[in-house]
Amino acid sequence: MTLSADVGIIGGSGVYDPELFEKQGEASLHTPYGRTSDHIDVGVLEGVKVAFLARHGKGHEYPPHTVNYRANIWAMKELGISSIIATAAVGSLKDELPPGTLVLPDQYIDFTKLRHYTYFDEGRTHHVSMADPFCATLRQVLQEEAGKLDFPFASKGTYVCIEGPRFSTRAESRMFRQFADIIGMTLVPECQLARELEMCYGGLAAVTDFDVWAEKPVDIKEIMEVMARNLTHIKDLIQASLPKIPDHRDCECPEAMKFAKV
Repeated sequence: MTLSADVGIIGGSGVYDPELFEKQGEASLHTPYGRTSDHIDVGVLEGVKVAFLARHGKGHEYPPHTVNYRANIWAMKELGISSIIATAAVGSLKDELPPGTLVLPDQYIDFTKLRHYTYFDEGRTHHVSMADPFCATLRQVLQEEAGKLDFPFASKGTYVCIEGPRFSTRAESRMFRQFADIIGMTLVPECQLARELEMCYGGLAAVTDFDVWAEKPVDIKEIMEVMARNLTHIKDLIQASLPKIPDHRDCECPEAMKFAKV
């Protein structure tokens, strides 16, 4: 059986709930960029053909700076996926975004250093527009469905991406909060690569802690406890949103590379 899907979900393995997901198979795809973080589970959720990929591997063996983002996104494209919902744990840079809040980012600032950011390293140069890096259509669907559910969420926010795997210093955190709302380590270059392959990409960020600007050091045990509580909200939102993602894409994503070639 040839496996395919319409929507890809990237995130921690905890997002996948076997009781909700009708699994049809596993895809282990060879890509020009090497192996994906793990095999990709393919099946049906709420009547939608979906594919789940654990960004860090199911054993969480790949820290943010070593994830093979290019292979992961390429494999999603090979499966026929046109839209990706990407979940991520984040720290809050603002008082009004306490732990337990889900944020639908609309902008990002990139402070990573060592990653592969493009599929176009050779040949013709391409300059893809990232003015609005997250798909507006996916954000609208997630926003509408989040508004019907009983948990705190923010319909937009600026995400600053750092290299990791270390957390920020206090000085860095105080600097970042001047121009961003949440901080994480994984949505870049994922969203850039998805844009180059003309896929819709929506971020779903779960606040687990206040970053160290709040004068309390980040505690990984506390982060994991809050993330476990956030997972229920994440799964409820994904489950509600999947059937609402339109088949016809009228956003800018499907033609992102039309005018990018030099």
